[in-house]
This record gives sequence, C-alpha cells and structure tokens, in this order.
Amino acid sequence: MFYRLILIFILATLPCEGTSGPWLHEKGSSFTAVSLAATYTLETTTQTYIEYGFSNQMTLIGDINLARRQYLPGTGAATFSFRRALSAADAPAKWAYEIGIGASWDGAQTQPHIRTALSWGRGTTWGERSGWVTVEGAMIWDLAQAAHVAKLDTTIGVSLGDKSKGMLQLYTAHMGGKITATLAPSFIFKPESTKFSVLIGAESRIGQLDDTALKFGIWRDF
Repeated sequence: MFYRLILIFILATLPCEGTSGPWLHEKGSSFTAVSLAATYTLETTTQTYIEYGFSNQMTLIGDINLARRQYLPGTGAATFSFRRALSAADAPAKWAYEIGIGASWDGAQTQPHIRTALSWGRGTTWGERSGWVTVEGAMIWDLAQAAHVAKLDTTIGVSLGDKSKGMLQLYTAHMGGKITATLAPSFIFKPESTKFSVLIGAESRIGQLDDTALKFGIWRDF
C-alpha cells in the first residue's frame, strides 16, 4: 500500500514539460501538451496537459497522467486547478499560486486529493540568448489516507533559435521520509510549415539510471 501511494502521488505531481510556471494565458488562449515516456522495459507514462485563459487574471489547468508498470495494475491521476497571479503584470519576476482538486487510481481504489502550489519565474539571458527560469513548490494532500507529498520543481530554458529551444528540469518529491529526484533534459523544435512543436528528451531518476526513460511530446498553442 505504501509503495503504491508513493507511485500514485509522484505520478500525480509529475510536472509537464510545457507548464508555463507563474505566467498566465490571455483570455481565450490555450496551450496543449501531450507526451509519452518509456523505459527499455517498456514501462510507460503518458501525460495530457491543458492550460486555458479563462480571463486575463485566471488560467484553468487540466493535468492527466497514465502509467503502466511491471507487476502493477495500471495507475493514473487527474488534477484540475486554477492559477492566479500574485505579482503585477509588468513585474520582471512573476509569482502565482494554484489550487486544484483531483483523484488518483491504481485499479483497486480511487483516492481524491487537493493540490496547492506557489510558483516563481522570470526571463533571463544566457550570453546572447534569451531564456527563462521557473521554480514551483507544491503540496498534494491525500484526502483518503491523510498523507501528503511535497514537490519542488525547477526549470531552466534557453532559446536556441527562432524555432528551437533547450530545457533542463529537476523535479523532486518527498513523502514519508522518502525523497526522489529526477533530471529531465529536452530539446523542443517547431517543424517547418506546422503549428505545433516537438519535444524529444529523457527522464532519469538520480540513483536509478537503469530506469531512464526516453520522452516524446507535442506542444500546441491556440
């Protein structure tokens, strides 16, 4: 049971490579990211992530994860939340908070949860190239088991040209005295004459390199 809770909640809080940190979407605009990560043993994780500008002051978020693991039933998690800004629109560094509800499941049971998060971000320059940095701290509160997961995710991005960029993420999770950390480098590019971007990357849990997964994703702004 304890291992299953850890798996479900790490899955529930797994950051999407397309999250915009503290930045809000304009009213009526949206962003969608779909990704698949797979290890050499064909353990897979799929993620569908959507952001929608409900207003200029609020962005709605949907995050759905599904996983297939050896010797375990299919697991998944879905969280629906909203993001609001804490900083002025013209502030160089942005702050925002998120509140959401959702549920995790493992084939035998379904467990509701609440998610709260605080994020910070700002644009940067790396030499002659522009980029960005975001940090997000989140708590997932399990309403069925009275457990919780603490998350801290850091993203560093840099523009490599008009249609490509690189990204490095480090995301950590803590639950019941157990800490995990995952490093996720990726490359994003926009093919010619298309309206979507392609992500190619990897996810490697520190201390467990044998479980490294290759990742493929598609981003689309509307």
